[in-house]
Amino acid sequence: MNITFVGGGNMAGALIGGLLQQDYPRAQIHVVEINAENREKIKHQFGVTTGTELRADFIDRDVIILAVKPQQLFTVAKQLAPLLAGQLVISIAAGIRTSDLSRWLGSYDYIVRAMPNTPSLIRAGVTGLYALPTVTNQQKENATSILNAVGLVLWVEQEALLDAVTAISGSGPAYVFYFMEAMLQAGVELGLSIEQARQLTLQTFLGAVQLAGQSEEDVGILRSRVTSKGGTTEQALLKMEQEDIKNAIVRAVHVAFKRAQQMGDELGSL
Repeated sequence: MNITFVGGGNMAGALIGGLLQQDYPRAQIHVVEINAENREKIKHQFGVTTGTELRADFIDRDVIILAVKPQQLFTVAKQLAPLLAGQLVISIAAGIRTSDLSRWLGSYDYIVRAMPNTPSLIRAGVTGLYALPTVTNQQKENATSILNAVGLVLWVEQEALLDAVTAISGSGPAYVFYFMEAMLQAGVELGLSIEQARQLTLQTFLGAVQLAGQSEEDVGILRSRVTSKGGTTEQALLKMEQEDIKNAIVRAVHVAFKRAQQMGDELGSL
């Protein structure tokens, strides 16, 4: 595939880096980026060709990846529309629904919407994908191949489920960091150095995730196995139950889901 990225920010850089790590030919990657600093950074870091504007020779590719900010996508789409001729368009702009992007592109139908998350920057991400019905199986395979370069890929059959993906995995890293902040604070308050608290917290999360990933058992079962009757873990979890922390997290995810829906309405109003 010949791929053009429109936008050269962090997520575009993550995708390009992931593709190159899989020995993808850099000659088949082009980046259109209007910001001179970002453009030079991409060119220097990855050795791919770059440009400053959308032109027919840059868009005569198999795949166009829209990696600009959501607020910029309407303007970019209007510039891109007359240049399209059957290419697969992948949008990683958060909140922009395929129906709105299709309309901005002149009723264009070959669109895949992607919702990656920030661990994609270290090739440990997860991306939710949705394709319009007119997208071919080969184009879906191409989208999977590209996004697999930065982590796990999960296809959904209904676009509305991407709002759930956003609430769980898109926003999810922030929830984990928030919990980490609390554990770091507690560790320091209990006399550990900040570095000791950091090492203990990071390794605990890493180990727990790996254990859950390798186990066939439900995470609730794994939790119960750490929780001895009358022990320290039981007391800590009882306190969390008293504070209704689990339900607070569930409610927070629902709020994120509703905000994702609202953003889709707001961003698609043009």
